[in-house]
Amino acid sequence: MNRCHWVNENPLYIKYHDEEWGVPSYNDNYLFEMLILESFQAGLSWECILNKRENFRNAFDNFNPIKISKYNEDKIKELKNNPGILEIKKEYKSFSNYIWHFTHNKIIRNKTIITSSPLSDEISKDLKRRGMSFVGTTIIYSYLQAIGIINDHEKECFKSK
Repeated sequence: MNRCHWVNENPLYIKYHDEEWGVPSYNDNYLFEMLILESFQAGLSWECILNKRENFRNAFDNFNPIKISKYNEDKIKELKNNPGILEIKKEYKSFSNYIWHFTHNKIIRNKTIITSSPLSDEISKDLKRRGMSFVGTTIIYSYLQAIGIINDHEKECFKSK
């Protein structure tokens, strides 16, 4: 079975590619989880994040945006000292499922490899306007790929169709 070239032999990576990456999602908690994980991934490998995903879920109350929006300084300090996750890069505010309206529920298919687009620029600016940080266009582009708004599976990959 042909997969995208970036998939290695790690079972978590294979499962993520085959079952999640590029699959359209409208689930609020999943969309929020992926946004947080994508922002932690900046400068690291996605495999590193996948290997720590369960630690992130436990540390961040299963990515419940309402609970996270109520975190106080003690909780943030606890997270910063949690050996099971990476250092917190920024404070996150509540996030709801507004993302799909940017494409009118349409999936985008690119023919070349890119790391940003006018769509990721627009969403990045909108999230920053809403008070979020560490949501630059490259992170948002990767996020849009992960949640299925942009389908960038390689042509030879079984998931590209």
